Amino acid sequence: MLPPSRRDFVSLTLSESGSYTNSKQWRRQSCWRKWKQLSRLQRSLILFTLMLLLVCGIATSPTLIGHWRGEIRGPPVLQNRLQTKTNVSGLLGVENQGLDLKNENKGSEGGKPIIRFDQMFPVFLFLLAESRLEAVREAFRHAWKGYKNFAWGHDELKPISNSYGEWFGLGLTLIDALDTMWILGLKEEFAEAREWVARELSFNKNVDVNLFESTIRILGGLLSTYHLTGDSMFLEKAKDIGSRLMPAFNTASKIPYSDVNIGKGTAHPPQWTSDSTVAEVTSIQLEFRELSRLTGDPKYKLAVMEVMKQVHKLDGKQDGLVPMFINTHNGLFTHQGIYTLGARADSYYEYLLKQWIQGGKTENELLDDYLLAVEGVKKNLLKKSTPSDLTFVGELSHGHFSPKMDHLVCFLPGTLALGAHYGLPTDHMELAKQLMETCYQMYAQMETGLSPEIAHFNMHEGSTQDVDVKIADRHNLLRPETVESLFYMYRFTEDKKYQQWGWEILQNFNKYTRVPTGGYTSINNVRDPANPNPRDKMESFFLGETLKYFYLLFSNDPNLISLDKYIFNTEAHPLPIWPQAE
Repeated sequence: MLPPSRRDFVSLTLSESGSYTNSKQWRRQSCWRKWKQLSRLQRSLILFTLMLLLVCGIATSPTLIGHWRGEIRGPPVLQNRLQTKTNVSGLLGVENQGLDLKNENKGSEGGKPIIRFDQMFPVFLFLLAESRLEAVREAFRHAWKGYKNFAWGHDELKPISNSYGEWFGLGLTLIDALDTMWILGLKEEFAEAREWVARELSFNKNVDVNLFESTIRILGGLLSTYHLTGDSMFLEKAKDIGSRLMPAFNTASKIPYSDVNIGKGTAHPPQWTSDSTVAEVTSIQLEFRELSRLTGDPKYKLAVMEVMKQVHKLDGKQDGLVPMFINTHNGLFTHQGIYTLGARADSYYEYLLKQWIQGGKTENELLDDYLLAVEGVKKNLLKKSTPSDLTFVGELSHGHFSPKMDHLVCFLPGTLALGAHYGLPTDHMELAKQLMETCYQMYAQMETGLSPEIAHFNMHEGSTQDVDVKIADRHNLLRPETVESLFYMYRFTEDKKYQQWGWEILQNFNKYTRVPTGGYTSINNVRDPANPNPRDKMESFFLGETLKYFYLLFSNDPNLISLDKYIFNTEAHPLPIWPQAE
């Protein structure tokens, strides 16, 4: 049942005499009622603006600055919270214009702690973080409003036409968004979605699903939500879908088929080929391994680890880089000689590292393959653009280098930073920082401030712009990879610029992709702010990944999904890192 529509007016009740009493008490109550009607985001922004105006006013008066520095006193609790050094330019997004904001600890006067001008800035940082977190919650609620009103229980929202699209017919967006709602603290929305999963979600359907997409979105989403909530209903659903996906592995080569009929228990390759993509068959391991751990049944882990063993020993690699396709009949690479970190290969590299971390850093074969691949990227795919010397990852085709970089490659800065956090070479973090700048520029250099699906980097002398985008590549699908890497970079460096870059991107999503009736839409042209040409589709990963990573990026709490306790699957569903004893 849909909730009653929100009223956009304030009703007044006159006294029985019909007279209107303009009393101070009534005015105070009226103002308070109007204040409470504002959203949390609106109230936070108003308070932040007022406090910022106060500080700016003080900053323009040398007398007041001196007064703040030496005379203003405050309660001990506030004083203790404010005694931290803060980068003012990081808060305001501007350079320090000559103000002396050094945090000089001059003690207290008369036993009373002194609040200095520069010590107020943590308060503003706190308010800024809270307003950004609320902005993400508001964006999620808006997207959820469109899904609930026009696509409830279906796979994807079509926000322009106020309708829905089906892929598997399994409520894909709803399942993908479960753990996001839990992390964002959206209790009402979560409870409503849980009720649908418990009562309506059934996998006993005569429908073909993609093994990879079903694993990372549905199985991963259910397992993650089980771990976050402790609700066994989600685990039972995960067991059901996991067992129904297993027929995909019934091949002579042990390389799984791409498609499974979860009702009939049959599997097959696509109609046009007998190949599976390497990324798809090597990016289902985190989820099936975890399912074995929870159920005590080793069959899930054995099936996916057999795939990794096969790929590990195959010929056709170049310095650790793998081709994009693998044949399900003979288990060999096909279309050899083409190497990319974009579509069809990307998450192979991501899952090498993450499986090693998930398993307690004991499976050295996975680590060796990952380290070799990183060196292969440096040797074969890494180049600089003109004129700004942006470091980018291109592609190699039969010895010919192409300066083509998918937005999907922007997972790599975060993955490199995660590896460095777990003790891998420090130059991985330096490369991560360089690539993070490049991924940000893929947004900043576009007229809408949103990245294209594919960019080509200029390498010719005399080029005036680093990024060139072909007409067919100018679409934006609301992808998460850059925001994902910004989250990792901020967690490990605490550099506020990564939060600021993410904030700019979120604002541009709101400006060019937000649909008034609810939801966000992918767009066709990031180079035309006057007509970005909406595509009428909101992918499930916008709620499952993009908004989740925005929220985690803007949070200053390192224990909110701690990266020492959880590993994210490639659909941003956190799964626990196993104790080393296991």
